[in-house]
Amino acid sequence: MRDFVHLHVHTEYSLLDGATRIKDMIKTVKELGMRSIAITDHGSMFGVIDFYKECKKHGIKPIIGCEVYTASRTMKDKDPIKDKRMGHLVLLAKNQVGYQNLIKVVSLGYVEGFYYKPRIDLSVLQKYSEGVIALSACLAGEVQQYLLQNNYEEAKKQAKRLQEIFGEDNFYLELQDHGIKEQKIVNEQLILLSNETSIPLVATNDVHYLKKEDAPIHDVLLCIQTAKTIDDEDRMKFPTHEFYLKSPQEMEELFPYAKEALDHTVKIADLCNVEFDFNQMHLPNYEVPQQYTAKEYLRRLCEEGLKRRYKDITKDLEERLEYELKTIETMGYVEYFLIVWDFIRYAKENNIMVGPGRGSAAGSIVSYTLEITDIDPIKYNLIFERFLNPERISMPDIDIDFCIERRQEVIDYVVRKYGKEKVAQIITFGTMAARAAIRDVGRAMNISYGEVDAIAKQIPMQLGITIDKALEINPSLKDIYSKDEKAKRLIDVARAVEGMPRHASTHAAGVVISKKAIDEYVPLYVHNEGVTTQFTMGTLEELGLLKMDFLGLRNLTVIRDALESIKRNYGVEIDFSTMPYTDSKVYNLITKGDTLGVFQLESAGMRQFMKELKPDCFEDIVAGISLYRPGPMDSIPKYIEYKNNPQKIQYLHPKLEPILNVTYGCLIYQEQVMQIVRELGGYSYGRSDLVRRAMGKKKMEVMEEERKYFIYGKEDENGNIEIAGCIRNGVDEKIANQIYDDMIDFAKYALIFIHTIYKTIDIKIA
Repeated sequence: MRDFVHLHVHTEYSLLDGATRIKDMIKTVKELGMRSIAITDHGSMFGVIDFYKECKKHGIKPIIGCEVYTASRTMKDKDPIKDKRMGHLVLLAKNQVGYQNLIKVVSLGYVEGFYYKPRIDLSVLQKYSEGVIALSACLAGEVQQYLLQNNYEEAKKQAKRLQEIFGEDNFYLELQDHGIKEQKIVNEQLILLSNETSIPLVATNDVHYLKKEDAPIHDVLLCIQTAKTIDDEDRMKFPTHEFYLKSPQEMEELFPYAKEALDHTVKIADLCNVEFDFNQMHLPNYEVPQQYTAKEYLRRLCEEGLKRRYKDITKDLEERLEYELKTIETMGYVEYFLIVWDFIRYAKENNIMVGPGRGSAAGSIVSYTLEITDIDPIKYNLIFERFLNPERISMPDIDIDFCIERRQEVIDYVVRKYGKEKVAQIITFGTMAARAAIRDVGRAMNISYGEVDAIAKQIPMQLGITIDKALEINPSLKDIYSKDEKAKRLIDVARAVEGMPRHASTHAAGVVISKKAIDEYVPLYVHNEGVTTQFTMGTLEELGLLKMDFLGLRNLTVIRDALESIKRNYGVEIDFSTMPYTDSKVYNLITKGDTLGVFQLESAGMRQFMKELKPDCFEDIVAGISLYRPGPMDSIPKYIEYKNNPQKIQYLHPKLEPILNVTYGCLIYQEQVMQIVRELGGYSYGRSDLVRRAMGKKKMEVMEEERKYFIYGKEDENGNIEIAGCIRNGVDEKIANQIYDDMIDFAKYALIFIHTIYKTIDIKIA
């Protein structure tokens, strides 16, 4: 069988036009015996990293590309009559230079050329052609369009123009056959054109869905995109069911007269070699005063902050700060902390309210001394490795809350400081969740609102619910599915599109800051006149870019207004940093349930819980908020009973008491898991965080492997003890197993201790 590589492929990231899920596609490619495949989504590169990783995972060679739109005149022309029509062109990156140029081309299509679609023109292609292979695309390609207009000479001119731009071996005339009459006519002309000009041919299938039987699903997607129904006559519709991922044998049978065009797919695949580096960081440079290096400046700031934050600087505090600074230096994050310190300093100096800290960053004394956070990690026994683990290199993640009315001022400051071209907001994708999929598909299939609504309401309102899960747990929905043929069809199509990206938008908080211009690293997108990256937050982090969450929090604005009102009316300036969390009047209000307007404590259920809990210390409130959600709620009765009857608290082992006594013997925080495996199992700080991560992701194989180490310890090949284990540390084997079982049960609902602290900080206003 002749080798063949698909070079014209649309995934689910050709939004509402591609029904080919990347994971399923790569699996099918492997099953069909193909060794490579391209991604060429319409106008964008949204899915290239997911595609690349999935290919690598299965031993398939990824080819990175895009089917770009070409302007009928120039990309700057935007006349509603002359410029509405646009052509298509497939671009494939040969190497890293080609990938960089592809990023530039795709970015310019959005940032400068957008008009109905992201468009580029020949001048852009001329400038960024190095390392790129171009294919003439489908019937919408300009060469093919001229041929359809019986303008052979203009088609030849356009083909030669493109060949001159990309080079003799880097431009191909694209043959396609989806059973469309016009394609057969054009193919004859393309072969003639190839013979005349020596421009080589390549055979492709314009893949929009995985299997032939998926054509109706793709048709529904098109209807959702165009707000039409399948019964509408005048709508966009593919003329045949041939736009699927065909096997090499099917392609050979389709093009028996163009075997060389089939062989060229393999030749092109061999030429395309793009690799991504997930181990390099691209942090922007922070300019420090001339007399310091970045490391020295960070140390000076932290040492000054240590004196401000603590009255008595003990040896333990100095050692903790030194350990964190060395870890930060070793991991290469000095500039990261300076950048965050700088824009928070700017906010505070300009009276922009900043939150006290959220997430694992508050486990760092460096964050505390720099006044990035206002939570004392020593007082609350927070763990640095929960934030930065030297045994697992990953980008730091500091999320910062700002007054919602002035958040943009902080972003503007960052843009001014680092340059407009180095700062961008981040894309996010809305996906078709279970109920939304039912409703979208129902509209597209022209099913009445009442029928669709009745089915959609059968999907339980649960976090992470899927249609399959709903069919399992809701007998009524299952009954409808099994007895009503129309409903079954609706549900089946909704299942097929469920979870696919539906639209792109701007992440509410994410901002990326890079060392060079953003489009040196990732492609750009335009949404509502604002420039964002085409890659999501997680992907940017994987590529070593600095991602920050600038969160707008209305509660901070309310607090600001309250403080200003108090000062204006009473002449009193309130400084929260000097206030202890011990005011009995505050706890009395909370115990009475008088918490309307207090963030996280104002729902009816939470107010009732507070009445039962009767909190009398800050830790009670933090624990209460952590417990009051699905899963951990099961532990609420035990927590209340032990709080009110401390004599009933029992510990499986005495070593657990100093870890769990703050929560009355109940395991509530992930930090407690880390402390248990360290104190009882003899784990290092870093490895204890790896166990926590494995538990959080419910990786059972890893968790059971760690059970052995937790109980019996671990030695290296030379017999040196890496992990002591519970037994060596004087904990009985049976007890150790019980403790580990409790940690696994807890892991299903584990919550981060510090994440709750920022949410409760406004209790002082009550």
